[in-house]
Amino acid sequence: MDITTMRILATLLSFATFIGIACWAFSRRNSARFEEAAQLPFDGE
Repeated sequence: MDITTMRILATLLSFATFIGIACWAFSRRNSARFEEAAQLPFDGE
């Protein structure tokens, strides 16, 4: 395995990780939890 193949694999792995994180962040299942976390600085307690 030469250096070019390793670079291609690293790029593909990074891209797949990015897509996975983006899907997780924009999932409707997590939106309520993220909305609650976004309001924490404005909580008056």
